[in-house]
Amino acid sequence: MDICALTMAHKDHWALSQWFRHYSRALGAENLYVISHGSDPRIAEICPGASVLTIPRNRLQGFDHWRGRMLNGFQQGLLEIYDWVIRTDADELICVDPSRWPSLPQMMRDQQAPALFALGFDLFDLHAGEAVKQGSCVFAQRRDAVFTGHYSKAWAVRRPIGLRRHGLHLRPNRLAEFPFVMPRGIYLAHLKFADRTALTAMTGIRTEVGSVEGKGAPGRAWRQADQEATAKLSKAAALPVVSWEEAEAEAWEALQTPVRDEVLSVLRSKSLRFAQRTELPDWFATL
Repeated sequence: MDICALTMAHKDHWALSQWFRHYSRALGAENLYVISHGSDPRIAEICPGASVLTIPRNRLQGFDHWRGRMLNGFQQGLLEIYDWVIRTDADELICVDPSRWPSLPQMMRDQQAPALFALGFDLFDLHAGEAVKQGSCVFAQRRDAVFTGHYSKAWAVRRPIGLRRHGLHLRPNRLAEFPFVMPRGIYLAHLKFADRTALTAMTGIRTEVGSVEGKGAPGRAWRQADQEATAKLSKAAALPVVSWEEAEAEAWEALQTPVRDEVLSVLRSKSLRFAQRTELPDWFATL
């Protein structure tokens, strides 16, 4: 079975280095595809052996909409060659519990569903720890996590199904009965808050992008990226800590009834927030 991974990046070199390290180990660098939003020779340096395609960075109005359509098009094209396409943002890693699945490819070979969701969590750098160096595993240095429905996203397809709003964009007549499949032991780690040095660097870029005027431009969360980052870290630090087993079971059970949005014709996870923090089990550090 042939599996590839696709992402799009602009300047987020730290996160992209984690993305490349993670997926090249699982799938091989030759099966990785990176869309560079604007010319950036560092991307090829960070991702040796991956296929890098540069697109112009001359329009940010309507960014989310045209970006989604474009990536759906690339994704559909890759399905002409691959059995599965994994698509995540550069700061998102799909992690497989080795007690349940021997590897990411083996887990995907065992799936019959046309698309997959994963139980998501935000990973935090709560103690201003040493920066995670390029090529090293973020999970060896960061363990504080908070489960989130918002990042319990659709992440892989084996049929020409578009991704939208963290879910699957379906024909209206398929929405009600389409399978929502979130295999147990599969996690989406969101790394935006996992390294304060990288977060500070990207906050400036997000603020600049968020200041662009025009219909469909990135919104207030981008314009206020520094306030959002500070608030997120403070809130996570204040949460009570429970065991991984307790937090994982509660989050997984709560998300098994999805949202079937008839207005957008999107199947997605509920955007639930969970009021406790947990620590990653040791096996994450081996990924």
